Amino acid sequence: MSMINLVLIVLFIIAQLAYFCTMMIELYFITRPINRVDMEELQDVAQDDYPDIVLFYPVLRELESTMRTTFVSLANLHYPTDKFRIIAIPNDNDLPTVESLQRLAGEFPFLSVMPVPPTSDPRWNVVWDDWQANEKAYWFHKGPRAGVRDLPPKKTRQLIYAFYTTYANNPFKGDFLVDYIDADSAPPANHFQAAAVGMRHFDVLQASNIAGNLLDTMPASWFAFDHLCWDANKYGHLTANGHHPYWVLGKGLFFKASDLKELGGFHPWMTIEDPEVGMRFWKNGKTLGLIEAPLVEEVPETLSNGITQRKRWVAGFFQSLDTPLKEMGFSRFERFKAWLNFLPCLSFWFNSVGIPIGIWALVEWAKGTSPLPHWTVYLSAFNVLCFALLLLGQYVITWRRTALVLPSRLKRLWYLIRVNPISLMIFWLVWMIPLWKGWRMYRKDAGLVWERTIKINANNDIVRDIVASEHVASSAPAQAR
Repeated sequence: MSMINLVLIVLFIIAQLAYFCTMMIELYFITRPINRVDMEELQDVAQDDYPDIVLFYPVLRELESTMRTTFVSLANLHYPTDKFRIIAIPNDNDLPTVESLQRLAGEFPFLSVMPVPPTSDPRWNVVWDDWQANEKAYWFHKGPRAGVRDLPPKKTRQLIYAFYTTYANNPFKGDFLVDYIDADSAPPANHFQAAAVGMRHFDVLQASNIAGNLLDTMPASWFAFDHLCWDANKYGHLTANGHHPYWVLGKGLFFKASDLKELGGFHPWMTIEDPEVGMRFWKNGKTLGLIEAPLVEEVPETLSNGITQRKRWVAGFFQSLDTPLKEMGFSRFERFKAWLNFLPCLSFWFNSVGIPIGIWALVEWAKGTSPLPHWTVYLSAFNVLCFALLLLGQYVITWRRTALVLPSRLKRLWYLIRVNPISLMIFWLVWMIPLWKGWRMYRKDAGLVWERTIKINANNDIVRDIVASEHVASSAPAQAR
C-alpha cells in the first residue's frame, strides 16, 4: 500500500469517526423534551392578569423604512395598551436614527425614544452602583476589565443603560417583563399574549425566528436555512425540562426584570450577549419555555454580509463558553453540556476533509479498487443513512415552517430545490470562513464594537401582508375562528 493511500485511509477514518460523534450529538438533542407555551391556555388568563411588558428596540444607523415596517407589526399586537411600553434605544450621537425615530413616534403613539448617552454621563451611575453591589456581575469585579466603565459601543451597552434606567424609573406599579427585538424584527400579533401564558409556567421564554426574504438571493436562501435548522428544529430541545444549559436568541424573548437585575444584567464584553445571559439564567435555576409563533426577520442577501454576521456569532459562542462558565460556577460536566450547543456548528470544519475524502472513497468503491477496511465502509454507510434521515426530517419541518412567509406551495417547493443537499454542502464549506474569522476574533479579544448587520427593509411587503391577514382573522366571529 502506498503512503498516499495510507494517509487517505487515516483521514477517511478520522472524518467518519467525527461524523459519527456528530450524529450521536444530534441523537442526544432530538431525544430531549421540548417545553412549549400552550396558547390554548390564553382563554384561562384574564386581561387584568396580563403581565406588564417593556420592549426595548436597540438600533444603530437603521433605515427609517426598516424601522417603520417593524412598528407596523408592533401596532398589530393584541395586548392592552396600558400594559406595555415600547422604547427605542439609539445612541444619542446617532442623530439620523434619533430623528427618524422621533418622526416615527408621531406615526406610532406607543413608541418612546430613549437616546443612550456615553458612559461618562452621570446618568450611568445607576448601572455602576448596582454592579458594584452585585457579585453576579462578575465582569465588574474580576478579570482584566474589573471596574472598567468605558463599555464598548454596541447593542449590549444600549440594553444595559435602557434596562437599569427603566428599572429605576419603573413605569408600572410592580415587576415587569423585559423583551427586546432587532431593527428588522416583526413579531406576530399574539407575541405578548404568549408571554402572558408562558410566564405562568416558565421563567424565560424564547420565540423563534424565520426569514421573510429567503428567496431573494441564493445566499439569503442559505442563511435562512440556518434559522430553519436551529430556531425551528434544534433550539426547542434546549428547554429539556430544565436539564440542559440553554442560550437565548437575542430577540423575541421574555424574562422578569427583577430576575435580570438580580443576576447582574447583561455582560458588556461579549461580542453577542445571547449565549452568556441564557446560560446565566439556566445556572441560577430559571427554566425556559418555547414560543412557537416566530418573529419574521430578514437575513443577509450577500455572502459578505452573512459571513460578517456569523463570524460575530462564532466569536460570541467561543467567548461565552470560556471564562464565563467558570465564573458562573459551572461544573465540568455542565461545561461539557454547554459546549454541545456549539459542536454541531463547529462540525462544519469536518467537511473540509470529509467531503473531498468521501468523494475519493466513493470513486474508489465504484471502481472496485477501494483500499478501505470493511468496517469503515459500514460506518460510513451508517453515517450517510443518519444524515439522510436527519435531512429528510429537516425538509419536512422546512416545508411546514415556510408556509408562514411562502403561502404558495410552488414557492415553497422552489425553496427546497434551492437548498438541496449539494447546495447545502457548498454552503457548509462556506461556513468555514466565519468559523475561522470568528475564532480569530475570539483569540484577539475583538468584536467589541457593534459591527451591525445591514438591513434593507427586505420584508416590507410580506410583513404588511401578514399583518393584514392577522387583522382579517381577528375581525372574524369567534366561532368562525
